[in-house]
Amino acid sequence: MTYASIPTPSPHPPVPGRVLRSPIGLAHAVTALLGVVMVADLLIVAASLNMRAMMGRVASGGTVGFDDGELSRADYAMAGSVVLYGIAMLATAVVFVVWFHRVRQNAEVFAPGALSRAPGWAIACWFIPVANLWIPRSIAADMLWAAQPEPRSRAPRHRGLLNAWWGAWVWAIVFDRYASRTYDDAQGVEAVRDAAGLVAVSAGFDLLAALLAILFVRRLTAAQHEKALAGSAAPGR
Repeated sequence: MTYASIPTPSPHPPVPGRVLRSPIGLAHAVTALLGVVMVADLLIVAASLNMRAMMGRVASGGTVGFDDGELSRADYAMAGSVVLYGIAMLATAVVFVVWFHRVRQNAEVFAPGALSRAPGWAIACWFIPVANLWIPRSIAADMLWAAQPEPRSRAPRHRGLLNAWWGAWVWAIVFDRYASRTYDDAQGVEAVRDAAGLVAVSAGFDLLAALLAILFVRRLTAAQHEKALAGSAAPGR
């Protein structure tokens, strides 16, 4: 879907042949997939707390009624929820990057030549180790700025939401690596119990990051959609 041609005022010449394309469908897909990620996070929390409770009972000597099958099921629940999360995250990442590139291309129409990085960076930035922890955020800030009504202020709307999402996402990544490594290296009942608790907390952080990502995707998509409609409806521009 493309919008009508919108001659938005800009001190920079427009890019020939570039038109606005609606990001709404992709935003719905990203939102739905992030919802699946959140469900997977909840399953990880449940499986981790179950494992923690079982290890706590074993550590306290309360092994009456336990059998190897119950412990195996708890372990399978941990592994299965993590696999589901991995699949959901992979699918989400692919669609999210497509959406991210779409809104970056739209931003070029709203503010041709005025943004700090070329549209191709909206894809490439995610695959650069270490730098992918801050370059995508700067691109997102540019897109928020470009989506503002004219005249644009230096501080884009919803920057607080952007910062909250990005901070939560980076923290969730760092904490997840710590929790996962601790759980994988855990030896002994008490170590597994404590590590399972860390995994549950990590999934909670990831759930928060996914929720904030949904809000950011919806806000930026809505801002671009509103600007596109306002521009196409404005006569004599």
